[in-house]
Formats: sequence, structure tokens, C-alpha cells
Amino acid sequence: MSSSLHEEMLQIARQAKLASRALALLTTPEKNLCLEAMASALLENAAKIKEANARDMVAATQAGLSTAMLDRLRLDDKRIENMARALGEVEQLPDPVGRILDERVRPNGLRLQKIATPIGVVVIIYESRPNVTADAASLCFKSGNATILRGGREALYSNSVISTVMVAAARAALPKFPEHAIQVVQTTDRDAIRELLSLTLYVDLCMPRGGEGLIRAVTDCSKVPVIKHYKGVCHVYVDCAADLEMASRIVMNAKVQRPAVCNAMETLLVHEAVAGKFLPGVAALLAASKVAIHADSAATAILQPSFAGTLSPASEQDWSTEYNDYEMNVKVVSGLREAADHINNYGSGHSDAIITGDDASAKKFLAEVDSAAVYWNASTRFTDGGEFGMGAEIGISTDKIGARGPMGLEELTTYKWMGFGDGQIRS
Repeated sequence: MSSSLHEEMLQIARQAKLASRALALLTTPEKNLCLEAMASALLENAAKIKEANARDMVAATQAGLSTAMLDRLRLDDKRIENMARALGEVEQLPDPVGRILDERVRPNGLRLQKIATPIGVVVIIYESRPNVTADAASLCFKSGNATILRGGREALYSNSVISTVMVAAARAALPKFPEHAIQVVQTTDRDAIRELLSLTLYVDLCMPRGGEGLIRAVTDCSKVPVIKHYKGVCHVYVDCAADLEMASRIVMNAKVQRPAVCNAMETLLVHEAVAGKFLPGVAALLAASKVAIHADSAATAILQPSFAGTLSPASEQDWSTEYNDYEMNVKVVSGLREAADHINNYGSGHSDAIITGDDASAKKFLAEVDSAAVYWNASTRFTDGGEFGMGAEIGISTDKIGARGPMGLEELTTYKWMGFGDGQIRS
């Protein structure tokens, strides 16, 4: 690793740490003023942003990126408008900093408060989507954190222009806005991440957003805490007491509405008592949407006579696969116990649902399934910061320590204890 790369990352991290101290002192009206200016600037500079994005698109096309990846990379007027709108939504959210989380008075009169505070310096590592630059920076800023952004090399020009526009707008609106509050790592050297995430004196947290391979690589090399979301292997269990029409609607929504997202269903579990009645009908709907099915032997026996789509035997690996496509697994189970065991064994701890009219079964499922979000008679697709009423989100955590599930502004804070006395000393 070159000394110049080390110095470059060290300078970025030091600048971010100094900026974080200044950000912690900003008032809520000052933050909102900056966010409003940032949102307007994105719209006013749409032509410049699209020009930079066009450069990225040309390079990405020449590099052979897939159609799906190119679509994620592309920015047009509507997507830029959506970016600006998201900043406006963050502006309207309550400031998470300064909340009193706990308060108590000790027998000696010492008053203690547990106060929400910024984390400090947050590194966000992500792929393709330039809108993440605006989303992540605005959420970190509103929660008082400095942000170091490392997007994919395919979006380098787009990310750079977006961040430059946002910082310039904030500084024009509020001259004391620290210029290094939002920084984009410009180098495409792969060692930059390893170097940046070794700087524990300056960097407080890393949040990678992307595929499982990216997240595992970041976690393996990082010396700072990492909030992880490896993959979304989500399940829907149709119980013997389910309303089968409701179950069919939920299954279709969970799988077909947006199959490439992390909260889409990957495995359908069906109670053996209703499998013969339920599976042929829902499978016909899935086939009409071009969904390929990997089935266990019991489901195969039910589906094979009438299923018009692609049907194949499910392998052991299939049960833990995140397809992110029009592809899924189906398994017939003996009951709730087997369904919960399957989910806890093969799932990723993201989002899982039970469809049932039986209260006792639902409560048992909600208690036993160890995932960040569990649902009763609702689609797994609701695991999203916006759907949870958090406004924008910075990611979905499947960790158990710290943030879990959709991460909004509150999840981007830590806390400190403040003590208020009148001369107390400990005896």
C-alpha cells in the first residue's frame, strides 16, 4: 500500500472528524436551512448532474455493465426531482439529536440525563445508485454526522458533482457549514477502503450498502464497527388457518412487485393442510408473472400436473439463496413449528411473515422467528424506512447489536450521559 494513499485517506478522515465537531453544534433550524438549500440546488443544477451522469453511463456501457446496473446508475429529471424531494422529507423530520432518552435523580440529588448525540464520522460504501449520495449525506447531516462516501467507480462523476452541489449550497445558505461535512472518496484504488477503515481514531462507523460480497469484504477488512445487511432471504408462511385469497395477494406482492429488492419474498412455506387447495391457484398467478419455482417433493407433486411455468427440484443451497429475480422456492411444511425452524435455519434475519386467522399461531410465530421484522397478515415488502414512517432510510440492518431493521435518523445517533449536580462528591 502506497504512503500517498495512506496520507490521502488520513486527510479525509481528519477533515471529517473536525467537521463532525462543528456539525454537533448546529441547531435544528440551521440544519433545515441547509437541507432546503441542498434540495433546491439539486434541481437548479440538474443539467450539470445529468452531464456528469452521462459520462458515467458511457464508461459503464463500455465496461459491459448489465442492463439492470445501467438502469440503477442512470439519472434523469424525475430521479433528480426524487432526490430533491427526499431531502425535503428529511428536512421535515424531527431532529434526533438532543432527545432525552432517560432521566433520573439519585438520592444524593444528582440529576442524570441520557441524551441522544451524533455518532461522529460515518463511512458509507455503496454501489451504482448515485441517489444514495444525496440520501446518505442528508440523513447523516440531519443527525449531526460527517459523512465519507465511497460509491462505485461506475458512478464517480455523478457522486462527485452531487456532493459538490450539496456542500456549496449549504455553505452559501449557512457560512459556518463545515466544508468537509460531506466528502466523496475520489480514488478508485481498492486499498482505499481498507486504509480508511483502519483509522479508528477518526472514523466511528461504517455502513456498506450493496451485495453480500461487498458487505463481507468490508466487514473482513474493517477495524471500525460495521452495521451489516448481508442479504434478504425473506419468507411467507401460509398457515392452515389463513384466508387463502388474502394469502395469494400477499404472496404476489411480496414476490412480484419488486423482486430485485432485499425485502422481496424468496421462499413460500405452506401448511400441508391447505397446500393442495392453495398452491395450484397461486402458482398459476406466479407463472403468469414468469416466476420460476424451485419446489420440495411435496410441493412438486401438487404443482407438476398443472404448473405452466419453470418448475425444478429445490436444492439445499436454494433455501438460503437470495434470488433478487423472478425466481423463488416453495416448501410444504407440517405446521408452524417446522415453518419457524426452517426460517430460523435458512433465513437471513431480514423480514418474514405469517398469514393466518389464528391469533395464537400468529403470536407464536412473531415470538419465535428471529428476524429484524416479522409480519402478521402483511407483505414483507413493508420493511422500508419510508413505509415505517421514518422518512428516508440509510439502510436495513440485520445485526442484533445496535440498530436493527430500517435505519432512519434515530438509528444514526448514539448517546451520552449528562450529570447535573450542586457539589455532590462520592463517599
